[in-house]
Amino acid sequence: MKNPQKTWYKKLVVTALSASIGLSILAAGAPGKVEAATSSEVTNATALTASATSTSRGSQVISIGKRYLGTPYKFGATAGQTRNFDCSSFTQYVFKKVGVNLPRTSQQQARVGKYVSRSNLRVGDLVFFSIPGKPGVIHHVAIYMGNNKLLQTYGAGGVRITDIHSGTWSSRYMTARRVL
Repeated sequence: MKNPQKTWYKKLVVTALSASIGLSILAAGAPGKVEAATSSEVTNATALTASATSTSRGSQVISIGKRYLGTPYKFGATAGQTRNFDCSSFTQYVFKKVGVNLPRTSQQQARVGKYVSRSNLRVGDLVFFSIPGKPGVIHHVAIYMGNNKLLQTYGAGGVRITDIHSGTWSSRYMTARRVL
């Protein structure tokens, strides 16, 4: 269940940013002349505000996740603890810290949120992969950091930052979802 106080705060921030952008649009007219913003300008301002909010929350996710760099990987790690993670317990834990409840497995997580094409990835998007021996089946999830970097845990090394274009991940990319 969402925290009503957080929801109220999020609406307040989005409304304030929308109003600020709307006033900027109004003020952009000729000196001494006030023009009303068109519905298209307001729609664009609202979309920009939503995008900025999503990006900000994505940055929060990355900041929280980076605190666990080096934490050991353990397949089937217990959810909700931080001694070790598997890929989906890591994403579940980190996203919960920003108020997003994800299901437990990577396959389940791949069914929530909104589809995002590889070319439109944003900071905080969930990125899904197959693994060796199981092509075409989602078995791994990572968090997109921007600049073609992933925050993830898989095998030796535990939680770490990798490149989405590395041979390992590039050829196994399956899909991406936006949950922020």
